[in-house]
Amino acid sequence: MSVATHHELDLPPIQDLLHIIESGELHIKRDEETGLLAIVAIHSTQRGPSFGGCRCIHYPDLRTAVYDAMRLAKGMSYKSALSNLPLGGGKGVLMLPDEPIDRTAYFEAYGRMVESLNGRYITAMDSGSNMTDMDNIAKHTSYVASKTSDGNPAPATALGTFCGIQAAVKFQLDRDDLEGLTVAIQGAGNVGYGLAKRLHEAGAKLLVADVSQKNVDRCVNEFNAKAIPTSDILTMPCDILAPCALGAILNEDSIPALQTKIIAGAANNQLLESHMGDDIAKRGILFCPDYVVNAGGLIHAASSAGFADGHTPSDIYDTLTMVLERAKAEDLPPNRVAKKIACERIA
Repeated sequence: MSVATHHELDLPPIQDLLHIIESGELHIKRDEETGLLAIVAIHSTQRGPSFGGCRCIHYPDLRTAVYDAMRLAKGMSYKSALSNLPLGGGKGVLMLPDEPIDRTAYFEAYGRMVESLNGRYITAMDSGSNMTDMDNIAKHTSYVASKTSDGNPAPATALGTFCGIQAAVKFQLDRDDLEGLTVAIQGAGNVGYGLAKRLHEAGAKLLVADVSQKNVDRCVNEFNAKAIPTSDILTMPCDILAPCALGAILNEDSIPALQTKIIAGAANNQLLESHMGDDIAKRGILFCPDYVVNAGGLIHAASSAGFADGHTPSDIYDTLTMVLERAKAEDLPPNRVAKKIACERIA
């Protein structure tokens, strides 16, 4: 798996990217013995310790990895605030080397880095990492969630995303059911598959694309989904587009070609730039902010770490409804209103 190149964005030097995490922190750790090159971006600890997953994938260069970490950390601050959790936002990004690694030693080294931050950052599972990796991190720090004993957060993310889609359909289409609606799912991994299962059970028609043919075939065989090439899934005619892969897929090229009424999915940072939410709104398409819709995994992981205080992924229905109603009242795109609410709560 490789990271999205942010639409061929020509990134400036790292020091010119630091504005993204505002008054936060950026930590970079190199461990020659294990091949670890890790970045931890902490956006905010205003509401509590920063919390965010550990992404372990190939990156073309350090700047791209740092940029990804900082954008994701800020999104985690907003996600925690919108979910009313006593947490800030952070993100761990591990630049997976091309050569083979001793995975146990690799994640143990990352665990020592997390411990060195003295509780300002709690790590968890994300793209490219798994519960066994979290178990290895936990050998060296208690500031880790999503361990084997905590359970996989993917089903919770899928449930929260499903609840977000229900809320969006009620708001945009004034329907209490999903029967017969067409949903295009980009990415059918653990979360996308779980979402597809719930949508199928609710009577939706599914279009599915994934870089893994095995993932696509599973949805075709189990849910009667229609397989779509990855190059076409974003522009397929549908009622709901559910991006569930990597981010930055909504940009100046894809937005004019969209043929959907609603965008609600589990991927992080779906907008290449925040102002593109305005472009989507001008087309009459309802964009549901990703850090509202995909918060189910965070709520699950935060619960295992003792921070959720009764919150569940099903709460996302009410949270998204609140954002959408305020956006309508203020005549603003939902992503701008979600950011306003998050910043109000962080402040």
